[in-house]
Amino acid sequence: MLDKILPNDIYKILKYKVNLNSINEIRMRADKPIVLQIGGKRIFLGENGVTSNIKDAIYASKIMVEDVIFRASECSLYSVNEQIKKGFIVTEGGIRLGLGGDIIEENGQIKTMTNYSSVNIRLPHEVRNCSLSTFDYLVNVNGVMNTLVVSPPGAGKTTFLRDFIYQLSERNYAYNILVLDERGELDIGQKGCIGSFSDKISFARKVIGFENGIRSLSPNIIVTDELGQKEDIDAILYAINSGVKIFASIHSDSLENLSKKPFFKPILAEKVFQRYVLLSMRNGPGTVEGVYNENFSRVVL
Repeated sequence: MLDKILPNDIYKILKYKVNLNSINEIRMRADKPIVLQIGGKRIFLGENGVTSNIKDAIYASKIMVEDVIFRASECSLYSVNEQIKKGFIVTEGGIRLGLGGDIIEENGQIKTMTNYSSVNIRLPHEVRNCSLSTFDYLVNVNGVMNTLVVSPPGAGKTTFLRDFIYQLSERNYAYNILVLDERGELDIGQKGCIGSFSDKISFARKVIGFENGIRSLSPNIIVTDELGQKEDIDAILYAINSGVKIFASIHSDSLENLSKKPFFKPILAEKVFQRYVLLSMRNGPGTVEGVYNENFSRVVL
């Protein structure tokens, strides 16, 4: 899919002189150098591949940025406007484009975005077995424990969730799993990506996806990415009170900072999550810093 949205000359450099499989992000900003994130490090893109010298970097133009976004929408920005209002577009295969530009509001609601000035292309990767070091601490004789994966942006939480679903399937844990893929990033379309026992609801707010999914699909476990607001917490509590286990993620760089999030306090008070997995970028994306219990006491690692 990347070949369909990038300028041909940029795509060829990435494919033949960089190694696409190593790239986590491609950032294009109008009139600024193109920056790649590879293994947690940021480096410029040049005509001959990666370069640390800004003088050799390829610069993106505003036209290039807008063209990439237009192609990602399959030539119809209107058709993906609901995504654009949330600041992103997700393409086939789970490539996510974060958008920078001018937000247009009407009656206090975001109507659309225009005058695009930057795009952050995040490339999904399957990293098989990346959750294995923690697996036995997240599943016990009673099944999967309510678990929250905590990490800063870009540190591998979505990849971790995806692999955990795969590992459950590989071990024939035949739970009915609802993958609430709000941003279209969990299921990247590869065979076996979200296991053999999963149903999926995409591009729905959690409060809607949880309610509809529990009513219509009777899940044992709901897997969802990026808790970020009070209504997400309300959805989590609704699911827990319905007897459904939760495996989710949230942005934070530490458990201490997580505990300071105002909307998260009801979760802490009720000790909803039995396990917290803390990830970092210390040794590259997906570095497991530890597994903790509901009291934030270290369990392992």
